[in-house]
Amino acid sequence: MTTTSAPDELPGVTSEEAYGTLRASAALWAGTGVLITNQRGQVLIQRVSYRPTRLLPGGAVDKGESPARGAARELEEELGMAATVTRGLAVDWVSPAGRTADPAMRFPGELLHVFDGGVWDDERIAAIRPAPGEIDGIEFAEPADLPSLMSPGDARRALSALRARINGAGPVLLEDGLPIAPTVLDRVGVLRTARARHHLPFHPGPVPAGLAVRQSWVWAFAPDGRVLVLLEPDTGASCLPGGTTEPEDGGDPLATAVRECREEAAAELGDTRYLGYLSDPSGARARVRYAAALASLGEAAVDPATGQTYVRVLATPEQALEFFDWGPSESAEQLAAVHRGRALLGIREAVHPQPVTEIVRPTAW
Repeated sequence: MTTTSAPDELPGVTSEEAYGTLRASAALWAGTGVLITNQRGQVLIQRVSYRPTRLLPGGAVDKGESPARGAARELEEELGMAATVTRGLAVDWVSPAGRTADPAMRFPGELLHVFDGGVWDDERIAAIRPAPGEIDGIEFAEPADLPSLMSPGDARRALSALRARINGAGPVLLEDGLPIAPTVLDRVGVLRTARARHHLPFHPGPVPAGLAVRQSWVWAFAPDGRVLVLLEPDTGASCLPGGTTEPEDGGDPLATAVRECREEAAAELGDTRYLGYLSDPSGARARVRYAAALASLGEAAVDPATGQTYVRVLATPEQALEFFDWGPSESAEQLAAVHRGRALLGIREAVHPQPVTEIVRPTAW
């Protein structure tokens, strides 16, 4: 089977030369972009001298150059950073109507490849040397802030590529920045709302006497090692199941966790393990964390506290952390505790990454 038309398949085309001329008349531009994040999950964007909006690193592909080589070249030219680009995140068909361009440019449409530049630590970020005269500077932006800093199409493309990276199902095909086959992360719009920011120290020990427990949250594990995450359908905001202590809990944080899981997610818990607590800056209150085995998920229902019917998804613990801004060290400490709790529950470690899965019907394990 062939997917490319041959000259004899096109009316009026009688030679290779004519065929080449015909195909050249339909030529498109080709470009690249590179998605780079810091250890907090913020996206690297550039301030450039020739546009009022921010851009991902990248640019036009030169004649005879592959998109991957073009991306690596642009990183070196624009940021002074040598890198090998091997992993694609998205290919975007940017239509003539999907880009605001001066008519004199005669923009024919573009295929723009977005590559994964990885997570850069502070040392690597400090080594960046923006190209003088072209790159005025760089900054790391919260994903939710990209629409206010970039052009609409560029922001859609960057967010779609970031969701594809988190989802772990491979590169996605976009049209004017939007996936042609949206995942649950795209459909709900994860990361379009500011992530919950809690840079709070994690303590693996018991809550000290005299320190009141304010909240209780659960890393609830399915048998495959993934955890339950709740997504707000109207904002895309994410949370773990759990919430604020109530008088009916009798001062027992585990009772809070069980009740909140039931109310928010129709989730019933099996075996549980205490993980530790987060301390508020005031030092007066604690936020407790548990690991638990999911016994079942019932029919999704309205959470009485928020009026939301959450979208329930299973994600690896590492993927779940991408939905929050808890700080690099705080996230690492809590993740280590989560895996210790998982092991104590006798639950295997999830394959990471793998596609985030929505739970749409009652499930028992």
